[in-house]
Amino acid sequence: MSKRYAIGVDYGTESGRAVLVDLSDGTEVADHVTPYPHNVIDEKLPISGIKLAYDWALQHPQDYIDVLTQSVPTVVQASGVNPADIIGLGIDFTACTMLPIDKEGQPLCFNPLLTNNPHSWVKLWKHHAAQDEANLINEIAESRGESFLARYGGKISSEWMIAKVWQILNEAPDIYEQTDRFMEATDWVVSQMTGQSDIVRNSCTTGYKSIWHKKDGYPSKAFFKALDPRLENLTETKLRGDVVPLGTKAGELTEAMAKMMGLKPGTAIAVGNVDAHAAVPGVGVVTPGKLVMAMGTSICHMLLGTEEREVEGMCGVVEDGIIPGYLGYEAGQSAVGDIFAWYVEQGVPAYVQAAAEEEGTNVHEWLERHASAYKPGETGLLALDWWNGNRSVLVDTELNGLILGYSLLTKPEEIYRTLLEATAFGTRKIVDAFHNNGVEVQELFACGGLPQKNRLLMQIYADVTNREIKIADSKQTPALGAAMFGAVAAGAANGGYDNIVDAAHKMARVRKETFKPIAENVAVYEQLYQEYSKLHDYFGRGENDVMKRLRSIREEARH
Repeated sequence: MSKRYAIGVDYGTESGRAVLVDLSDGTEVADHVTPYPHNVIDEKLPISGIKLAYDWALQHPQDYIDVLTQSVPTVVQASGVNPADIIGLGIDFTACTMLPIDKEGQPLCFNPLLTNNPHSWVKLWKHHAAQDEANLINEIAESRGESFLARYGGKISSEWMIAKVWQILNEAPDIYEQTDRFMEATDWVVSQMTGQSDIVRNSCTTGYKSIWHKKDGYPSKAFFKALDPRLENLTETKLRGDVVPLGTKAGELTEAMAKMMGLKPGTAIAVGNVDAHAAVPGVGVVTPGKLVMAMGTSICHMLLGTEEREVEGMCGVVEDGIIPGYLGYEAGQSAVGDIFAWYVEQGVPAYVQAAAEEEGTNVHEWLERHASAYKPGETGLLALDWWNGNRSVLVDTELNGLILGYSLLTKPEEIYRTLLEATAFGTRKIVDAFHNNGVEVQELFACGGLPQKNRLLMQIYADVTNREIKIADSKQTPALGAAMFGAVAAGAANGGYDNIVDAAHKMARVRKETFKPIAENVAVYEQLYQEYSKLHDYFGRGENDVMKRLRSIREEARH
């Protein structure tokens, strides 16, 4: 029998990537990236130029289809693989990235009569303009003693589905009324490939981002009515759709889409997934005790468990949310790579840029090399990593970053190292929250762009958390995981796999080299972490709300 293959499509914040994978050993045969022509829409709408308010982040759904029609046929052609041997396809997505669709399953922003209304567009995961709604959701849920709140660390985020839906209802009730269903982008893209009008929702995004529970379902109608009488029937109307486990076959590729994608009609299509969560089997983690960090512009932290525990600030605990048969725990940091990129683009003096160019390297590499010359604690600096708010454990998008300890002698590489350390301290907070509440964290796994580019960063994380870190061998771990689920959707009888555990055992790989904690570094970082914790609680738990007052003053000045 000839070799069998699957395709994983990884939808990121600025581009989408297709990867063709050999199902026998996980080898990545070919990959291709399609940048989104409209990128992140955070200043003004396309065509009309209508300005967006602060904290908005939208996208154009056509960009997602372009990834399928450009990157998928490119990897097929580049590989020379017969499309008949490609048996499955899976996708992963940023989340909660949501959009309103009409009765024909098309985005409302495609309607010329609605395209000038910002609420008709895709709301990207980092759309934070629904914070007022999120605050009310948390306040009302807490006052009613809603049991679901504990499963999300005590707070529902403004990034998630219900807050975004409620914002639409409050600010654009006409858009709400014309919406047949609010969809995660990952489920909508799957529906476009399969052509099914009866759209299914995946257990991952529905559980983590839409407050759905495998046994209890959504929160009660009474709760939604308490939020707003107009929301009473939300879940049975505009959030309707069967919720199915990851790896389920959502349907088969239609003839029309197969022609555009260069694949065979009838190819098995897996239900959608979240980018970070797809990475967990991609690094071979299918059992508890191993925390996976999907590291990029932000970090998503994922962990498997067998019992439902309450953990402060976790983004959720969902049965079948990551690996079917286990409870999947999620936490996260809203900005990591974004912070380093901000500093390089906005804070580095010109002489660093010139020195990097003279040495034939880039600024990130120059800063990493020079920052590596410092010992832990030698910079005299300490930072809070809240450049894009705090996702875990405080769940507060209105917090901001801070650096303490500047002097006239402070150098750029010292600031850079301090920012690396700050994100490591943020991860330590999350690791401690899990471990101290009965969800054990024995070792760390890292995937994404950062772990393979920045050795200093990974050594700092090992030292700060005092745990060994293993690095994914694949550079495209979420896409690899998505391809695995595509193979599971196809099934073993067709050359794929019957479950994700079998697929991971055959296809996942980690590098031989690991990052182990260095005892003397661990001791110094423990001291610094205690200081970080004091600042974390002082500015983050209400003792001094100066960050929020500054935001308020800024908004008043802007208006």
